[in-house]
Amino acid sequence: MNLELQSKLVLVSGASKGIGLACARAFLRAGARVVGVSRGQPALDAAREALAGEGLELRTESVDLMDAQAAGALVERVERDIGPIDVLVNSAGAARRYGPAELDAAGFRQAMDAKYFTAVHLMEPVAKRMAGRGGGAIVNIIGQGGRQANPMHIAGGSANAALMLATVGMAQAWAAQGVRVNGINPGLTRTSRVEEGLAAEARASGRSREELLERAIARIPMGRMAEPEEIAEVALFLASARASYVSGAIIPMDGCAASVI
Repeated sequence: MNLELQSKLVLVSGASKGIGLACARAFLRAGARVVGVSRGQPALDAAREALAGEGLELRTESVDLMDAQAAGALVERVERDIGPIDVLVNSAGAARRYGPAELDAAGFRQAMDAKYFTAVHLMEPVAKRMAGRGGGAIVNIIGQGGRQANPMHIAGGSANAALMLATVGMAQAWAAQGVRVNGINPGLTRTSRVEEGLAAEARASGRSREELLERAIARIPMGRMAEPEEIAEVALFLASARASYVSGAIIPMDGCAASVI
């Protein structure tokens, strides 16, 4: 299947690890040019070296996307020095997990800054530039926690829910200008964030990490967690010409755990 992504310029946030890195790799393999963004330059350097070992060239930018001005400057710099952004994949930011007794207003603020605003700070300038050119695709990696409440993920789930609304709202706002905006809601996925969540739940419940992980997987009808590469393949499709009439969609990828309509 020809996805028509050859030579397209793709900006991927959170590209140093996990789902973001898997997305960067998938787009590079599809022939796209990729700029990977993350806060930490050492992690970006490691990602670039790993991909270089596979014969893939990742450009990198170290930026704190919680800073709106820094995010806007990044977009301007990429478009000036490399070219118009054809695809934006937002995979940056992770809301910390808190037990109910640990959660306070600062926790809610951290979640919104880390998960919601990191995406919005890129979406806003990129969507407007895409609209001016008459086309583009944005894919937001969000999280099923925004659709299904969890006492261990109240702040993060709230940020995810807000990002889902922003996703479909932006899709509707810019549809007539040829800009497509979609979201993916991963469930339990094999990344470092799983360990962070298990540690928080272990503190709150007194249960072991192993017991909690076993219970979590037992709730997934497919019987396993997702791999980052599986999420990346769906992002690749949504960004491609093969999804030319798909916009405002939120795709659940949780192994049929939530089974919501």
